[in-house]
Amino acid sequence: MDFYNLLNSACNNEGLTFDHEKYEKFLLYMSLLKEWNEKINLTAITEDEEIIKKHFIDSIKAFRFKELSKSKKLIDIGTGAGFPGIPISIIKPEINVVLLDSLNKRIVFLNDVISKLGLKNITAYHGRAEDFLKENKCRQSFDIVISRAVANLTVLSEFCIPYVKINGYFLAMKGPAVEDEISEAKKAISILGGSLTDILSVNIEDTDLNHNIVVIKKIKNTPGAYPRKAGIVNKKPLI
Repeated sequence: MDFYNLLNSACNNEGLTFDHEKYEKFLLYMSLLKEWNEKINLTAITEDEEIIKKHFIDSIKAFRFKELSKSKKLIDIGTGAGFPGIPISIIKPEINVVLLDSLNKRIVFLNDVISKLGLKNITAYHGRAEDFLKENKCRQSFDIVISRAVANLTVLSEFCIPYVKINGYFLAMKGPAVEDEISEAKKAISILGGSLTDILSVNIEDTDLNHNIVVIKKIKNTPGAYPRKAGIVNKKPLI
């Protein structure tokens, strides 16, 4: 399969430019992902074509939300193996990207990727979403907060919305069925200062895969009590 043209097509369909330098970074990223995956659990997806489509292109599709390209400061919460944060950084290196994950082994991997790909304006941090915000005094400081398949939307909103600045956005990358999650999360989104503004449907090139990007705008300050302490958010969701 012609991976270059597949990635190029995915980028073109979102109004993004792609070139061989970016392609080489994706290939090296894939190589490092497979190499490290033999030592630590990063992904169950190990075939080249599947990595390209289900990780790389899926991440690139975050740019379906047009404001993402204009953003200056983004945090990827629960980034795992770097999705979608590292693909976003490869495509738009001018965006200042923070990668946050609670497992230090993944941070070691991410730092290796950042170094070997020569990525700029991107930093990986070890920490929990509930704690990192307070420890680093970054409440309401990001244009975009993004998260991909970390938790249900109610819980995820409490992790993420406190990081979003007023008039910024929280993007939750979700699967094809999101209606129930959204319905259950409406109270939490409102309490946390957000407003559901859009649900963007996304299809992955050369597949029948599709997902949704739930777009939540920050319209008022998040009360200081949120996010609550580690463990409470999952045990007692805002419903």
